[in-house]
Amino acid sequence: VVGLKKLFAKLPKSLEGMKPMLIYPILSLLLIALIMYYIINPIFSAVNFAITNFLNQMGTGNLVVLTTILAAMMSIDMGGPFNKAAYVFASGAFANDPHSTVAAVMMAAVMVGGMVPPFATAIGTTFFKNKYTLDERRAGLTNWILGFSFITEGAIPFAAADAGHVIPSCIIGSAVGGALVGLWRIGVPAPHGGLWVSPLANHIVLYFVATIIGSIVAGVILGLWKKPVDKQDQK
Repeated sequence: VVGLKKLFAKLPKSLEGMKPMLIYPILSLLLIALIMYYIINPIFSAVNFAITNFLNQMGTGNLVVLTTILAAMMSIDMGGPFNKAAYVFASGAFANDPHSTVAAVMMAAVMVGGMVPPFATAIGTTFFKNKYTLDERRAGLTNWILGFSFITEGAIPFAAADAGHVIPSCIIGSAVGGALVGLWRIGVPAPHGGLWVSPLANHIVLYFVATIIGSIVAGVILGLWKKPVDKQDQK
């Protein structure tokens, strides 16, 4: 839009009203569509294809390794291509055979991995208050609900503000939670829902325990190595 403003800066004043109402929104939308179709989609389609092939080649022989990787992928970009590749892989296996025990375990691992980031930031803002601003602590309260609901994106503002600390912490915590899911063979025959669908799990208590342990690991690591914010920002 900034580029379009410069491009159409010399249009007659009689057309000024058309710029914000017609020219900028329509042309910017068309340009973004072209960029998505010809540049972004081919790149990330190839990335997703490569990741899916990698996961398919792993097989289910070592379920703990597979669930660890799937859960960790959920925290790499929190809604981006790695996250979606892991989710689509697990949900695709579940869709192909809803009665498969292994597919249910993979689905549980993906959900645990996706719940850890919002829970980790909620834990951090609750127990390490000197490391977060007032606005971040308020957002952290919301992440308790988002985490419970398997909405990973609640952690994105924290990751955007401090990716170097938030993302590695969440990846480690998600990997731990995913490993526990595979080790205990926790299965959840549902493609979404987080802890709200725990009554469907074959081991309800262990499903909670895996999520809690992974979240605490991520939250504590994040809280310990994140630098304190300025006291004025804390207020």
